[in-house]
Amino acid sequence: MTIARSRQISLQDTPYYHVVSRCVRRAFLCGEDAHSGQSYEHRRQWVVDKLGQLSRLFAIGVCAYAVMNNHYHLVLKVERDIAIRWSEQEVAERWAALFQWPLLVRRWYQGESLIEPELMVVQQLIAQWRERLHSISWFIRLLNENLARQANQEDGCKGHFWEGRFKSQALLTESALLACMAYVDLNPIRAAIADRPEESGYTSIKQRLVDQQPAASLPPLLLPFSSQGKPDDLPYAFLDYLALVDWTGRAIRTDKRGHIPVHLAPILVRLGLDEARWLKQVTLFRRQGIRVVGDREHCRLFAQHCGQRRCHQLPV
Repeated sequence: MTIARSRQISLQDTPYYHVVSRCVRRAFLCGEDAHSGQSYEHRRQWVVDKLGQLSRLFAIGVCAYAVMNNHYHLVLKVERDIAIRWSEQEVAERWAALFQWPLLVRRWYQGESLIEPELMVVQQLIAQWRERLHSISWFIRLLNENLARQANQEDGCKGHFWEGRFKSQALLTESALLACMAYVDLNPIRAAIADRPEESGYTSIKQRLVDQQPAASLPPLLLPFSSQGKPDDLPYAFLDYLALVDWTGRAIRTDKRGHIPVHLAPILVRLGLDEARWLKQVTLFRRQGIRVVGDREHCRLFAQHCGQRRCHQLPV
């Protein structure tokens, strides 16, 4: 049963969400079609370019991403407090980078005198835009519409490019966030597209390690890892995260084609994570129908705040 997106997002429980969007039928987002021999590799840059634009306009941070052949993964952080602090002028300017202003807003921005009803309309529009600029639904809508339009134009066809609504999972604990980021960054390795993180192109971990984006292109604006305990940063040290991703990629090998050799990282001891439980948690993100990831109590509160009796969850 389809659940309204508003009942799958609860910012009072967590700002972090894992998002997956997949192409319809045999459509190719990227990669090479073995049947026709046609390559769609250039479309990976389309995803990165649009993510780069949206990550700078929205109050939504990108924690991790991976662009695969027929789908992409994102780990996003909704930064509502940042959107609230924007001035009305800044909200309008950010929206203008995506859509044209109504004439009334243009007159207001240029400093023309407006009567009270006109000013109220402008303020209502800006309040609506402020909400949309920290909405995951609007973020993915603009990303997917842009990609579908470009792909359909290139393929000379019409119709659906995406198989349906994007899938989202709430990440309720730091452990869930860390596991999901590792899962996303390891996607190319598990698919045997690459054998090490520093060579897995069009992923956040590759961007963090070696920034090789062309000068004319802005890569996605990634949230930084914590270096001085700043509250808006990711709550881990980057070197620890790299060690954990490397160890996890070496350990997972039974259900996927790709892996890297085994290495135990000391971060597991520091975080108090059980090895078997950690590996199980990372592999379970591919399961269908899971909308929430976290411990039992966090999942219970999330379901309550979303107006649900319970929700399908991954226990961590």
